[in-house]
Amino acid sequence: MKKKMILIAAAALLTGATATAVASTNEADPIETMVAEDEATAALLYDGRHHGAGIADLSTQRPADPRGHFRIGSATKSFVATVVLQLVDEKKLRLDDPIDEHLPGTVPNGDDITVRQLLNHTSGLYDYMSEPGYSTNRWRGEDRFDSYRPSQLLDVAFAHDPHFEPGTDWRYSNTNYIVAGLLIERVTSNSYADEIESRILKPLRLRHTSLPGTDPSIPEPHAHGYTEVDGETVDATEQDPSLDWAAGEMISTTRDLTRYFSALLDGDLTSDASLKAMRDTVETGTFFEYGLGLQRFDLPCGEAMYGHSGQLLGYTTYASAEATLSYTPGAKTPSQQRLTEVFADAYCD
Repeated sequence: MKKKMILIAAAALLTGATATAVASTNEADPIETMVAEDEATAALLYDGRHHGAGIADLSTQRPADPRGHFRIGSATKSFVATVVLQLVDEKKLRLDDPIDEHLPGTVPNGDDITVRQLLNHTSGLYDYMSEPGYSTNRWRGEDRFDSYRPSQLLDVAFAHDPHFEPGTDWRYSNTNYIVAGLLIERVTSNSYADEIESRILKPLRLRHTSLPGTDPSIPEPHAHGYTEVDGETVDATEQDPSLDWAAGEMISTTRDLTRYFSALLDGDLTSDASLKAMRDTVETGTFFEYGLGLQRFDLPCGEAMYGHSGQLLGYTTYASAEATLSYTPGAKTPSQQRLTEVFADAYCD
């Protein structure tokens, strides 16, 4: 198994255009194939060295910078869960505490929903992103610059009945991590962003990872993110990520994500008991199982990959310690088989 390898494809949506490989590896691999077949227009690889393929900006044809920043989307959830588990280690809360114990009156039936159920998506809380106009599909044109407060997002979610009784099923819900962000703030009396910075980013020297809040910009260098609106390709690189807040606002780079997931899965950020709890997964009925802010992907060679996926307009990410893929689909959407090939190439002998 190729240890500590990280792959990043920060790609831009492109209709009817072909990307040219730049600074790629010597032999063709699944990521190069994604670029060549218009499934992605830029690809970055980090395996102790930086590599890149494709173009970062359609307007200038600028090649992808292997050290570029990108939006990690729901991979943010892993950082949030890590802070919560650190608070558990500090005995400031327990995984089986009801939410009402720390956030009284914030969540309907908060007496019946535990911290653990928030983190592994078994709470049943309605996903505010399912509301028409709130999903990622809403981010079109100038609407992507709208700002939101966490309370607004919860108001949308709690206007709906829960999907199921807590602990009886699994359903991915961004609402869970909005509540988890508020939980961190209530327990620590600091912003959840400050807690991530002080507990994870600074100790690990993740200098190129940030929580932008309502800032729509992304640090240079970066690959542009594109989407299609009414048949036209639109640059959606700049966007206000407050719609995702603690569920998905963060920005990072290949090297920083390598350090984070390596440290987390090596047990450097939590106690052994907390890491075990994070890796304890439930069935989801999808191609992955879900723990506490960690997804488990089983590969054909028998290896299990722990990490987290994420999506924001223009960027999609699959992140782990050994391999991370982040891309925006090109003219064609990569199949699950293609994604499996990418990770099998990194994990399997």
